[in-house]
Formats: sequence, structure tokens, C-alpha cells
Amino acid sequence: MYNGIIVFGITGQACVSRIIAVANQKGGVGKTTTTLNLGVALAQQGARVLLVDLDPQASLTSFFSLDPYRMERSTYSLLMYPEVTIARIIRPLVNGLSLLPGSVDLATAAIRLVQANLPLGRLRSAMRESRISFDYVLIDTPPGLNVLTVVGLLAADEVLVPTQINHTAIQGVRAIQDVIKRIRENMGNPGLATTGILATFFDSDSAYAPQTLHELRALLKEQLCQTVIPYDPSVADAPYKGKSVVDFAPESQGAKAYLALASELATTT
Repeated sequence: MYNGIIVFGITGQACVSRIIAVANQKGGVGKTTTTLNLGVALAQQGARVLLVDLDPQASLTSFFSLDPYRMERSTYSLLMYPEVTIARIIRPLVNGLSLLPGSVDLATAAIRLVQANLPLGRLRSAMRESRISFDYVLIDTPPGLNVLTVVGLLAADEVLVPTQINHTAIQGVRAIQDVIKRIRENMGNPGLATTGILATFFDSDSAYAPQTLHELRALLKEQLCQTVIPYDPSVADAPYKGKSVVDFAPESQGAKAYLALASELATTT
């Protein structure tokens, strides 16, 4: 279990190299799984990594043995109360990995942000005001393109788009690309870029998955990540042991793929 707490140093001004939102309109494409396993893989390679849970389901938070129904402070607090800082809600974990936990209250935040016309750039401001240093910040956004997804995209410099390899994959990709374009052009984050489209749940034995992947490569060209995340039961089994697949089954195809994705990301700027 990732339930140990370590002393977390605060040194100098903020030093965030890359803030990456993991987003897609469609649910079930592996956003939370990718945020978790990519974060662990990057940390294993020596990076300081902050995971941010913006999903009201708070699956990422639950993975780390934290109860999203009993969070005294969470990303909800950060979005709703300007006086709350990252330092007040951060949960240091192990090996350079830290978490801004989510809570079920985020569902309320999504409503209040719209009804009260509250600023959507609060997370972005908090990231840039923080004096805690990270090499990577990975933001787990909720399924759908709601206001919390927009909050994550406004805070990010880059977007990683997981997409399941099936006949509807390109629809979700197009939808999130449209939102990224709007945020660049109309919502004050002109530098937001697409890090890559990540193929997930790829089953090489499927009758159509290899063909779909080939079509996506032809259509998306350099936008599609070189790394492909295979369908691997170890990825689904790992959380039952309170582990990422990288720790649970390091020799599995899923673990190797996420480690390869971390290496690919490290060479992509």
C-alpha cells in the first residue's frame, strides 16, 4: 500500500517542469490507470511527481487508501477557497510521489463553479504560486468534458489523451481536441499543447484492434504515442493488492509499457 508518509521538503521557488492533464471525453479509456501507472513509472526513474485528482469519483485517491468521503481538505478545498494552498492539502507518499487528493465534494464544486461564476483558473494559480518543486504534475480529469475537465486543462501545459482502440476511438479524440483548441484560443491558455494520443487496452488478438491502430497512426501521424498500452489483466489486478502494475507485476506487458511511456515522455518536450 502507498500509505506511508515521508518528510517533504520545500525549497526555493516553484520548479514545475511539466504539468500534464490526462483527459478524454469518453470514460473507460484508462485515464486514472494511466495517471497512476505513468506517475509511478516516472518516480521510479527518479522524477519528482505530483498526482492531482479532479475526478468526483476519486478513484485515484481511493487507490492510496484515502477515503474520498472523509477528506478534510482536497482539491475541492483548493478550488472553492482562495486561501487554501497546495501545501495544506498535499499528501507525500513514497519515492518522490505525492498526491493532491480528490473527494466526492468535487461534484458539488462542478455545480458551484458554474452557478456562482467562480474563476476556473484557481488550480493553475495555485500551481504557479506553490513553492513545492516537481518535475511532473499529472492531472486526472473526470470522464466527459465538464467544468472540472476545463479546470484541469486550464492548469496544464500539455494534454495526454488515452483512447481505447475500438471503432469509436477517434470520436473522443476529436472532441477533446476541439476543447483544447477553444481553451487555447478563447480561455487564456494559449500554450496548451497535445503531448500525445495514447492507445490503451490494445488487444493484438482482436479481429479489428490492429486495423484500428493502423488507421489511427495514418490519421494522427506523429500525434499518436509510439508506446501502446496493451490489454493486460495484471493492470486490473494490481489495485486489489494496493499497487500499481509497475510494482505488482514489473515483468508484465502492462508494466513494461508504462515504463516505456515514461521514457518516451521524458524525451518529448
